[in-house]
Amino acid sequence: MGWTDERVETLKKLWLEGLSASQIAKHLGGVTRNAVIGKVHRLGLSGRATPSQPTRTVFKAPRPPRPMVSSQPIQRRAPEPRPVAAPRPPYIEQPGTATVLTLGAHMCKWPIGDPSTDDFTFCGRRSTDDGPYCIHHAQVAYQPPQAKKRSSASELARSLRRYI
Repeated sequence: MGWTDERVETLKKLWLEGLSASQIAKHLGGVTRNAVIGKVHRLGLSGRATPSQPTRTVFKAPRPPRPMVSSQPIQRRAPEPRPVAAPRPPYIEQPGTATVLTLGAHMCKWPIGDPSTDDFTFCGRRSTDDGPYCIHHAQVAYQPPQAKKRSSASELARSLRRYI
């Protein structure tokens, strides 16, 4: 079946109402969805009413967690004591000796103060060979890695039971 002027006008009207190409093809009869899409493209019809939006799902509150049922009594170990680092004496930052203009290659680049103020400086002491900071600021900047906690077999079994 061909595209008569009457069918083209019907197509334009239905397209602007927001019907899908499949719905228009059924309404016109004798044409496929792809034929409708092709004709719409050739006619240059781009503006159309927004199709009806699917209803939004209603927010459901999350379910409370399931109580864990265990046939074995839970055995808890006392936590292992962590080594305590020696407290550092409080260090009061004194204004540094270097500015952006005087900062050299082997000077500590630790910023002191607020960069938006006029009294902003850098530490300026001699930096270590392996980094941009002096010894004191390197200790502040680079913290040793913390030891990872090893899981016991019972803790592993307990965590796996959650997912079973």
